[in-house]
Amino acid sequence: MPSLESEIDGIIETFTNNLKQRKFKGSRDLALNSVQLWKKIIGQMKWQNARELMDAIKQIGKDLAETSPSETVIGNMTRRMLKIVRDEYAMLQKGKQEDSDLQESLQKILTADEVDFDYIENIPLLKPAIMEHIGEFLTELESSEIDISVQALEHIHANEIIMTIGYSKTVFAFLKTAAKDRAFQVIVAECAPFYHGHKLAADLAEARISATLIPDSAIFAMMARVNKVIIGTHSVMANGGLKAVCGTHTLALAAKHYSVPFVVCAPMFKLCPEYVCSLDQDGFNQFASPEEVLSNDEGMLVSRVNVYNPIFDYVPPELVTLFISNTGGNAPSYIYRLLSELYHPLDVLL
Repeated sequence: MPSLESEIDGIIETFTNNLKQRKFKGSRDLALNSVQLWKKIIGQMKWQNARELMDAIKQIGKDLAETSPSETVIGNMTRRMLKIVRDEYAMLQKGKQEDSDLQESLQKILTADEVDFDYIENIPLLKPAIMEHIGEFLTELESSEIDISVQALEHIHANEIIMTIGYSKTVFAFLKTAAKDRAFQVIVAECAPFYHGHKLAADLAEARISATLIPDSAIFAMMARVNKVIIGTHSVMANGGLKAVCGTHTLALAAKHYSVPFVVCAPMFKLCPEYVCSLDQDGFNQFASPEEVLSNDEGMLVSRVNVYNPIFDYVPPELVTLFISNTGGNAPSYIYRLLSELYHPLDVLL
């Protein structure tokens, strides 16, 4: 009979292998699987107090994040687990949730480490409370796409021309919901060299939504006719900037030039408390095969040039007009406040 530790190691190894083989379909699927993994680990692991559990979560979370550094969702879910443990411990200790007061001062946020618990008391009710909280969080994740799409009618009006880029399940659900009551047109930039925009255009056409597919080079020319840009994103950084599919920065600059609102559909689990520098491409980006950009058939040319094929773009917060999350709409300048509610200041660095 396998020991409990080897069982947990097996669960983690299976998750890591699936991550390396890219078996998860999008950020939401990865977030759900991450939380389910944590639920199994916390449920099966032997721990005496909250401090022991938090140290274990941090260590495992750090190892998982290092497996795929560009997947910020893994780190985000680890931080949410730590916040859940802190909240439940505080609630059982003091009878109220730690840092849940909406009127808390900036000074309290900045000095959070000074009033932090030691988390060493053994509380028998802590484990069931944490498991229940994780169950509620899983329900929130599962309904995040629907919660965003129900806001569509507040943002999309009749006869508008909407532009988007690439493929996003959240954006597709958002547009599909709006199309039930409003007639509008969608212009889809194809997002070369991966051409994910082709799938979105086909899905929109199948849903009987008027869709026009354009090459990325036509974004600026078409922007003058557009009423609104609506996109999805891979991550929302701590300053309100985006880590989004390559080509999004071009789209954002064109929208800024023509004063077109630039709207981002991003569920709360994509909010990351880290800052990125767009110059640090090794730490920030992923690179795909250059074959997509310059074929190996071009033998003479390939040997003379360095070809890069980045997957992501960094979009600075000043180019974003509005974030639509599963809890409502927010300006980029409000992201810091949402982050303080989602994650504890001591858990930003795993």
